[in-house]
Amino acid sequence: MTNRVPGPPAPGPLEDYATHFDDLFDSLAQRRSFREYLAGLLVPRERHKTLTALVGAEPIVGAQAPAVQRLQFFLSESTWDADAVNTRRLDLLLGDGATAAHEQGVLVLDDTGDRKAGTKTAHVARQYLGAVGKTDNGIVAVTSLWADERIYYPLHVEPYTPASRLPQGKRDPAFRTKPQIAVALVDAALDAGVSFRAVVADCFYGDNLEFDATLGGAGLPYVLAVKPSRGTWAPIDALHTPEEAARALRWDGPDAPGDWTPVVRRYRDGHEETWWAAELRLAGYGPDRPTRMIVATTAPATLPAISTWYLVTNRPRPGSPQAVDSPLAPADLAEVVRLYGLRNWVEQGYKQVKQELGWADFMVRTDRAIRRHWHLVHGAFSFCWRTWFAAEAETVESAAAAPRGAPATLAATPEPVPKTDESTGRGENGDRAGAGRRGELLAAGAAAGAGLVGPVDLSLALLAGVVDRAPAVGAPSVTRRRGRRAAA
Repeated sequence: MTNRVPGPPAPGPLEDYATHFDDLFDSLAQRRSFREYLAGLLVPRERHKTLTALVGAEPIVGAQAPAVQRLQFFLSESTWDADAVNTRRLDLLLGDGATAAHEQGVLVLDDTGDRKAGTKTAHVARQYLGAVGKTDNGIVAVTSLWADERIYYPLHVEPYTPASRLPQGKRDPAFRTKPQIAVALVDAALDAGVSFRAVVADCFYGDNLEFDATLGGAGLPYVLAVKPSRGTWAPIDALHTPEEAARALRWDGPDAPGDWTPVVRRYRDGHEETWWAAELRLAGYGPDRPTRMIVATTAPATLPAISTWYLVTNRPRPGSPQAVDSPLAPADLAEVVRLYGLRNWVEQGYKQVKQELGWADFMVRTDRAIRRHWHLVHGAFSFCWRTWFAAEAETVESAAAAPRGAPATLAATPEPVPKTDESTGRGENGDRAGAGRRGELLAAGAAAGAGLVGPVDLSLALLAGVVDRAPAVGAPSVTRRRGRRAAA
């Protein structure tokens, strides 16, 4: 046995983050490539973050460069375990008081699709892609994310394999629907020790009765959206859809709301909005039934599609007979609306991992390489949170240590990133972004200052709009169980 050979350190705080993963890599080459890949994802690029862009090589000729080939081997052929890396990432998040999951947050399940050409890449087929809103050739992944009012981060990801890619189609033993994959991701979150107030998902999952029954049978609380046109069997003169039930509610204006209850939603920028919520009675749903159906909207008179939610939940109504015997904590209308409102963070997360970190920019074909790329993107995303809260803690410490009467400093806050014209790629002074001779480091050896920002410091720009805010206070949680396994 010999001591590990130290490799070139990653820039700035990225090295401290990367050292937590070193024991998961068997060789110096793997540890070095891990750092290079994360740094490449975090550094802004003018083009898609393919392997050549990650190391700053030319798109075509540069594909044969040693640095590019090294990353290609790291993704496709190297022997490291991507699941172990993801487990370590979650351990760091859950073990840090600033990012630990707690029982007031939610577990968000969703799927995302991206265009991919050809048929040789694993999981790629002609299928519906939510990112483009239509059926096209591409790849779809089912994801899980933990979120509260203050922080959000991805947990697990699993690619969806269409039936057309399997020898026996839907009868193939390897075929799994997206809701079935989502249930497996709930199990993975529970195994990781993630605490949450409810499982939250959009109408694709809420309209799947098997998915609802699986969560309910496992004793897991959920708040799921359903389509306004979801039909139910009923007499001809009865209500048939959630929208019909909502329009039958009495509403005489804000001063005489009738069947509606005001719900105040508070946003991160400080402003507030008054929404209106009500219990619906439709088929087997009702305020005192095992499963409730709730409508929430900004305008009860018109029920605008863009700001009206139709939700189902197994959390009992406070004071109802169900609340006495149910193992789940009761939830009033405001709590149900709050929980589903946290689902929007998954859309924000997609925007950041796709537009900033290159989620869909991989140029590899195998299932193992694609999964590795996604886990590395999640690692870069989690590093941003780690750096954000570390800088915040240093700011608080600096303010506390300042002499009485002295102004608090913001020394830990990174300097603003210079603006770049997207049409020309040139900075405010006319210089080309990323300009410099090959092999040279920009401002190599220069001391950090107000006009110099390291490449990893730019990762904080991904979270520049996030304002630290305490989570909302909710009712005490209860123990949830899935089979023999105790839920967090």
